[in-house]
Amino acid sequence: MPLKSLGGRRVRTGAAAVLVAAAAVTFPIAGTSAYADVQVSTQHVAGADGKDYTVTNHLVGNYAARQEQRKEWLLVWAGDENIADTAVSDIKNLPGTVGGVVNKLPGALPGPDFLAVIDATKGSPTYGKVVNTATVGPLVENEPHHMQYVWHKGDTIYAGALFAAATYAFDVSALPNLKLKGISLPSQTLGGSVPDAYWTLKDGTAYGTYMGGPVVPGPYIYDNGSVQIGNGFAGSPGEVVHFDRDGKVLSQSPAATPQGDNEKLCDDLPRLGAPTCANPHGIQAREDLNTMVTSDYAEPRNIILDPVKQPSPYLRRPTIRTWDISDRNHPKLKAVSYLQDGPRANPADPLHAESRAVMETTVTNLPGHKGAFAQTMQGGAIFYTPDITAAQPHWREVFDDGAANKSFDAKADSVGSSSNGGWVQTSPDDHYLYHAVIGRQKGTLGSDDPGTVGGVYTLDISKLLAAGDNYTCTIDTKAKAENGGGGDCPTLAGAAAINPGKPGQGPHWGTYDNFQLGGDGFYHETDQPGRVAVSDYFVARSGLDGDHKVTMVDLGKDGKLTVDTAFRDENSGQVGINFNRKSWPHGDFGNAKPHSELFVVADADVK
Repeated sequence: MPLKSLGGRRVRTGAAAVLVAAAAVTFPIAGTSAYADVQVSTQHVAGADGKDYTVTNHLVGNYAARQEQRKEWLLVWAGDENIADTAVSDIKNLPGTVGGVVNKLPGALPGPDFLAVIDATKGSPTYGKVVNTATVGPLVENEPHHMQYVWHKGDTIYAGALFAAATYAFDVSALPNLKLKGISLPSQTLGGSVPDAYWTLKDGTAYGTYMGGPVVPGPYIYDNGSVQIGNGFAGSPGEVVHFDRDGKVLSQSPAATPQGDNEKLCDDLPRLGAPTCANPHGIQAREDLNTMVTSDYAEPRNIILDPVKQPSPYLRRPTIRTWDISDRNHPKLKAVSYLQDGPRANPADPLHAESRAVMETTVTNLPGHKGAFAQTMQGGAIFYTPDITAAQPHWREVFDDGAANKSFDAKADSVGSSSNGGWVQTSPDDHYLYHAVIGRQKGTLGSDDPGTVGGVYTLDISKLLAAGDNYTCTIDTKAKAENGGGGDCPTLAGAAAINPGKPGQGPHWGTYDNFQLGGDGFYHETDQPGRVAVSDYFVARSGLDGDHKVTMVDLGKDGKLTVDTAFRDENSGQVGINFNRKSWPHGDFGNAKPHSELFVVADADVK
């Protein structure tokens, strides 16, 4: 089939472009300059609006046939780089035409977003190669964001579109091919916007955090009968959505309290009559405890979407919410906890206080533990509570990102402020805590601030958890913040710098590999992950972009971390998979932005 030029991009055309809804058709097409013999299959589902939504697999070469070797895959949810990625501070420099150059994006016309399927099978001759790009349509420039934290056999993959306020539900049982099971549109989640993260339940359904406010400003009546006044799309307050296995919305639950939150600590623009910090970002649950935890990050519109630079530090949230999920379809908000400032806090600079921007939270896993951890992006600190089932959980700072800085760069300072931490996750056996940090950008704390290098580190949390409710760890002095708290505080077990020598260019997100190949030739789940994968991208429009690489990091049983130098880009040969490239299996669409990733195995290959 011929290739046709469209705005400087190469697209495939042909008579088979129109397919029957809900059916999959496969046909060969001519490859681009980088990929040959690409097999294409498009599957259609009808959205709630009656329109056609698709996923198109672009399977490279002989991967269209069943592989003799059982494979493990890394799925990466990525967005097409485009002119809308211009940082807020550069909006005034936009040219009058999309054909100009903005942020090194020459002629960055809209293109499809996609799930990249990468061979993650150690020892495979195609280790690190992109074998499929499953593009979604017709929505473009969704700003793909997060999926769930860990995948288990049979799970639907839930993938959020930050700007489009859509959630995609994918079937990955027959990888490297995948299917679209359904899509949730903004009209199905009128009580919230800006989907962030997902947590799958044992019944295969999932909770998702919608960080932004109701789609339309004004009063909104939620499923539980409560009424909240919102200030509009990407504003406040957010909600938690319950999805079925096909992405259908089962319920919407408000994250806000009827009386609102502390008006001195929670700002909203435009202001609300009852100030709220309810902008849930991270989400994890303990079904055995009938408890869920969500962390409030920020009112997204005024941080990312609106061309205003830091209108208020109090748009970054210091709050964590615990929920009763005894009735799985109707989560009930139990408590709102306020994190406390620490020894680095400066009243003149509240944005960088330890409590600010609670991006992520992670629960413990073993039956004897009831605790959870949370991390702050601007605050650069790790907090812990020993019991999420308490009527009012109390969170205490137990580690400062600054204490890990020198493990990434011996010349670095030990200041954790604005470390831009993201992904945080307990190991399945509750021995370690994994954490990714982008690092502090140059000039953040002043014109002479050199910034800090980012990476991923592990903390040994075994003593802290063993102490139960009687733990003594607290980071209450600058010395402890810079060197660790001693006693039963977490201790640094391992660290791997990502992009050494480049401040503020580390990873935002990550996932651990919960599979291992057994003696029977099949993959099995393990509670001893042997590696993690991390990605260097946040949200370009915020001014915190990254180099768009995905790196594999080996994880020792002692918690030590080592970058896997065998996981290399198929084009450049450099360590890490570079999403800044001209060609993809779906065409010459140029650079892409990898935000989140998951280790996944086809159903037939895992027991």
